[in-house]
Amino acid sequence: MTFPRPHRDDVLAAAAGLLGGLLLYRLGLHSQGESRTPLPAWVTLVPLVVTAFLELLRRTMPRTALLVGTVAVIGDQFTLGSIATVLMFADLVYAAVVYGTPASARRIPVVTAMVTIAVTIGFLAWFRDAAALLVGVVAGLVAFFPAATGAIVRNHREAANAARLRAEQTALLAEMDRTQAIAAERARMARELHDMVANHLSAIAIHSTAALSLDDGATTRQAMTVIRENSVEGLAEMRRLIGLLRASSGDVEPAAAPTMAGLDALVQQARTNGRQSGLRFVLRDDREKGTRLPAPVELAGYRIVQESLTNAIKHAEAGEVRVEVSGGAGDALRVVVTSPFGRRPGPRAPGSGAGLVGMEERVALLDGTFEAGPVEGPAGGPDKIWRVRAVLPVTDDKEPSA
Repeated sequence: MTFPRPHRDDVLAAAAGLLGGLLLYRLGLHSQGESRTPLPAWVTLVPLVVTAFLELLRRTMPRTALLVGTVAVIGDQFTLGSIATVLMFADLVYAAVVYGTPASARRIPVVTAMVTIAVTIGFLAWFRDAAALLVGVVAGLVAFFPAATGAIVRNHREAANAARLRAEQTALLAEMDRTQAIAAERARMARELHDMVANHLSAIAIHSTAALSLDDGATTRQAMTVIRENSVEGLAEMRRLIGLLRASSGDVEPAAAPTMAGLDALVQQARTNGRQSGLRFVLRDDREKGTRLPAPVELAGYRIVQESLTNAIKHAEAGEVRVEVSGGAGDALRVVVTSPFGRRPGPRAPGSGAGLVGMEERVALLDGTFEAGPVEGPAGGPDKIWRVRAVLPVTDDKEPSA
């Protein structure tokens, strides 16, 4: 049978107990008188050596060490006795509670308490003298006191481990929250960057392609004019985005977010950018005049219209692009953008689908509904149209009057 490798502290405890016991034996210092045992003096060393060996197993095999140690300390009572053996046994009781199983940690203090009481009562009944109480005190110091101390130490260790585990779980949850916050911020930045710049870059791509493919001075000049306007506006939007990012760290005042009040200018810009593609833009705003919506709803509605117009400029065939806005305070903001559906001749800007994803994310953040796809066209119009429909819930954020 191979024994587990003992801990360094256990080796030191075993060596100190053995050397101390040998020194006491050499000096003739025993715990009992020679008249109480017929055994030779050297037999005292047997329990001493056994308990010293068991000290090596106090962490790795605490229950076995305690059981064998109990036999050794009982045997020590039939010899001259060594205080070193008794002290090492007390350490084995302590170690069995601290390093043993949870069941042993619960039972050993109870058992040692019962043994202490039984020894005290037994010696009182035997000697019929109050001095017999000293035997019970010694039994309590050797058995119950180490067990109780071990239970206290174990409870403190378990409490410390539980606190450390809670701290680790809290740190893990904090890291998960941080990761989610970073992902949400990146998604927000991606939406803002796409919505701010994509329409300008799309117009630049379409008109630069037209300027390169058509050998017409007037057309080229008009395309270059549109390219310059969108370049300047795109640069301004990029600066606004940079200001928005810096505002989150407190470097500058946050820039004002666009609102639904800017729809007229947005549609007018789309007319300029989509003129060469044969697109006509119509805005129908049925909202109540002066209606003030929450800032997130205003921004989401504006960006949905902006992205829908950008997609129409990039992909729609010639025809009418209609923007319809309705709803107001206490209701829901409804945005519907329709455009002719089909492949058109001439230059087109490539698409990645990120715009639709961004619009859907904006609506989802407000617990609204979003639809985008081809539907049957109206009577007298194209067979199919591309329709973007968003419903953004509006909550009344006005403070109650005094």
